[in-house]
Parts: sequence; C-alpha cells; structure tokens
Amino acid sequence: MRFKRYNDLNVFCADVFSLLLEDEVLNNLPVSIISDNKNKDTSEWLMCTIHDDSGRISLIAFCVKPFNITLYEPTFSRDENSVALLAHELRRIGYAPPGVFAVTELARRFTEVYYGDIGNCSCMSLVLMKLEELLQYDKAPGFYRVLSEDDLTFTPLWEQAFCIDCRLPAFSLPENEERIRTRLGKDSHFIWEDRLPVAQAVYGRETPNGAVINWVYTPPQYRGRGYATSVVAELTKSLLDRGKSFCCLYADADNPASRRVYQKLGYYDVCEFEQIKFNVGRDDK
Repeated sequence: MRFKRYNDLNVFCADVFSLLLEDEVLNNLPVSIISDNKNKDTSEWLMCTIHDDSGRISLIAFCVKPFNITLYEPTFSRDENSVALLAHELRRIGYAPPGVFAVTELARRFTEVYYGDIGNCSCMSLVLMKLEELLQYDKAPGFYRVLSEDDLTFTPLWEQAFCIDCRLPAFSLPENEERIRTRLGKDSHFIWEDRLPVAQAVYGRETPNGAVINWVYTPPQYRGRGYATSVVAELTKSLLDRGKSFCCLYADADNPASRRVYQKLGYYDVCEFEQIKFNVGRDDK
C-alpha cells in the first residue's frame, strides 16, 4: 500500500478524474472543483491518493483550507488500511485538515482513526439528492429573476446566515459581497420575489453531465410559503433546458421539511454524507 502526494493539479487530475467520473453524482464536489481550477494556483492544496498492493487507487483525498478534507473510496475498495495510512501520512507531513466531508461511513471511519473522539466534533448529516425530471408543482406567489446589483444589499447577509445554519466556514460580509458580485450577469444566482425578495438559489457547480444547486436560502420570516420550492424548481428547469441530464443538491438530513421541498419536485435520495468539524482546540495525538 502506497501514499502519493501531488503538487500539480493536472497530474492529480490525470490519475483520479476518470475514477471520480465513474460516480459523477457522488463526486460532484471534487469533479467540479478540479475542472474549475486547472489553470489556477493550487500550490496550497492537499491532493493525495492511496494505492493498494495491486497499484489501484483505493482512496482519494483533497483539501482546500479552510474547508474540510474531501474523501472518496471507490466501490471496489473498502480497506481500513487505506484510511489508516492516510491518517498516518497526514500526521507525518504535518497537515491538519479542519474536518472531513465524505459519505457517512467513510467520514466517521476517518475521524475515528485520525482524530479519535467523534463525540468531541461538530457533525452535520447531509443527504445528496438527485433529479432527472422535474415534476409539476404549485408555484408560490411572485416570480423568478436573475441576481441584480441592488440585491447586493441583502444577499451577503443571506449567505452569511446560510453558513451559520449549515455550520460552514462563514465569510465576512465584504467577502460575501465580493463573491456574489462575480455572479452578476452569469445567470447563476436567482431570486424569488413576492413584492420583495424572499428566497434564493444558486447554480453553484457543474460536472460534465450535471449541475449542482446550492446556497438555497429563505429568511425565517418567509419560510413555509413555497418560495424555496419555486426558486429551486425554476432553476432546475433552466439547468435541464440548458442540456444537463441531472441536477443534484445537498439537504439537511435532520430537517425533513427541507427535504420535502426537493422531493416534491422529483429529487430523490442518493446517499448520506457527513460533515465533521474537528475541535481545533484539541491537541493532536
């Protein structure tokens, strides 16, 4: 069994991309990030693989801080030694990921080996959902429109609240405004308006055949009125009309109401992921 670390994203891509595409929906995050960053500086990234005794890749890992390390274990490989070797090598090279994001069983297995006490971590369960055909739905009052310059007065606050709700690293309001401004004119960020803005959804990433919807947010005072359902439905329809064969998104596994929003549109569960944040105040073992 062998650990391999990469300094060049193109070399990493050559080794892992086709393997990731064998489960394109499951690997929407690494596939889209690798595709979007091929000509950018990735010198600060962690990119590595574990190879089994036959030379096949049994574990893929990458991390872009401040985000968690993302892991993928191909279906043919369920070798605890791969996870143990990755944990050992991370300690050896002095790389401390802030947490882990992977399918639940793998995320928990890595946490137990690398970190130890999962009870001392912040955990959030997410369900990866997929749709190939949009169902009919009851449209909420109002209309769907693209992001405008005026929306920068409130969307940075919405996305900060989204990060807090989802226990994600939160950007500052100026950082949020800068990120959101880059979406202007790109048909990627959409607002549902009912006399005033009440919900949003973003076309966040893409894979060769699919699209990922994220940043779905409705302020608390407007929830329960079908606004999120409507904006996600219209964005989903737009993406399918653009030629994507599927759309996918992550929903809070502990929030049945959130999942019902998507299920009524035709989204169905693929698998469960775990987002585990390590306690940064804990001394490394």
